[in-house]
Amino acid sequence: ALISLSFGGAVGLMFLMLGCALPQYNQYWPLFVLFFYILSPIPYCVARRLVDDTDATSNACKELAVFLTTGIVVSAFGLPIVFARAELIYWGACALVLTGNTVIFATILGFFLVFGSNDDFSWQQW
Repeated sequence: ALISLSFGGAVGLMFLMLGCALPQYNQYWPLFVLFFYILSPIPYCVARRLVDDTDATSNACKELAVFLTTGIVVSAFGLPIVFARAELIYWGACALVLTGNTVIFATILGFFLVFGSNDDFSWQQW
């Protein structure tokens, strides 16, 4: 599982770099989506540490974390489109960055589904 997740991350970053560094595009504005890649898991990780999962009802803290994560992911998809509409980057570069976003966020989701399912999650298990 870890090897496939790392492969997915590498493929996603490859699409992002292709959208920036190909000679016909040659604009590095799309690299700002890296901030969204770093920020996206933070609300859920903080909420998981603060909230006890013993009750089966929904939790306001976890719902806020999911809402914030959704806002970060939507912003990561919106930023390249705004750059393309403002003609800072080409639409081909925008398509490559959006493809990279899809792969990276699927990899982040896969990480939480594979490694975050048990209650005593720690970084030592992989």
